[in-house]
Amino acid sequence: MTRGVLVRAHGGPEALEWSEIEVPAPKRGEVRIRHTAVGVNFIDVYDRTGLYPMPLPSVLGREAAGVVDALGAGVRSLAVGDRVAYTSTSPGSYAEARNMPADRVVKLPDAISDDQAAAMMLKGLTAQYLLRRTYRVKKGDPIVVHAAAGGVGLILVQWAKHLGAEVIAVVGSEPKADLVRHHGAHHVIVTPREDLVSRVREITRGKGVPVVYDSVGKDTFFASLDCLRRLGMMVTYGNASGPVAPFSALELSKRGSLFLTRPTLFHYIATRGELNRAAAELFEVVAAGVVEIVVGQRYPLAEAARAHADLEGRRTTGSTVLVP
Repeated sequence: MTRGVLVRAHGGPEALEWSEIEVPAPKRGEVRIRHTAVGVNFIDVYDRTGLYPMPLPSVLGREAAGVVDALGAGVRSLAVGDRVAYTSTSPGSYAEARNMPADRVVKLPDAISDDQAAAMMLKGLTAQYLLRRTYRVKKGDPIVVHAAAGGVGLILVQWAKHLGAEVIAVVGSEPKADLVRHHGAHHVIVTPREDLVSRVREITRGKGVPVVYDSVGKDTFFASLDCLRRLGMMVTYGNASGPVAPFSALELSKRGSLFLTRPTLFHYIATRGELNRAAAELFEVVAAGVVEIVVGQRYPLAEAARAHADLEGRRTTGSTVLVP
């Protein structure tokens, strides 16, 4: 019998239960993957708490790496023994094994380790669409990156620097400030010790920035708007402090006809072609050493509750991996 981390009722980290689960033979078009490394993301917290509703009981988790150990009928793109990785619209990766549609799974190049893959499929593909599609960062752009020492944040910092951006990284402590400086941030703002808006205006000589990448949510939303220049873009892509409350669209108008988007990764990789192109670009920058995937923490899969407590307590840096 396979084991996994179940949620039977929404709640805190204590709601995570290490339990036996059933993984049937893969259906037509599916493959069964024996996981070797599982990624942890804030979306898993949203699923656990019920912010993002899911059927119960369910296994948590949206990304993992592993080895194909069974094929469903009709699968030609993959073979038993292939090293693969994925990120999924539906939870289920906090398990020793799971079935996945073959067309949502990508093969791993030799240059990418299992830990790297599990730590970067959701986070790295998120950084890819944020920088390359939501707002296409250009050389010389000053940009603000919130939670810059986190899993997505550290990838954004490195990749944006490679693209020629002037990276303004926002973190919550001095150790995290040292980490983002090490990974290429040009300026670091430590909140709440420093005022975000005044520092950004000082750095940009009063102009503001063309884009803010904000995964924090309600606690930083309006300050982020105030960092933008005329016609700037506010990208709110996470809710670490809670969802943004309803507000008047006039707030965007009076700050300079701003643009606002609330993107989701899976809309950007909805087709197989989009997934392949995004993954190829991500694998290329990681294999070339442009982006280092920082795995800051590893926990046994059975201790997923401890990983969640540390993530919510802001005691983590970089990416977190669970090891089956």
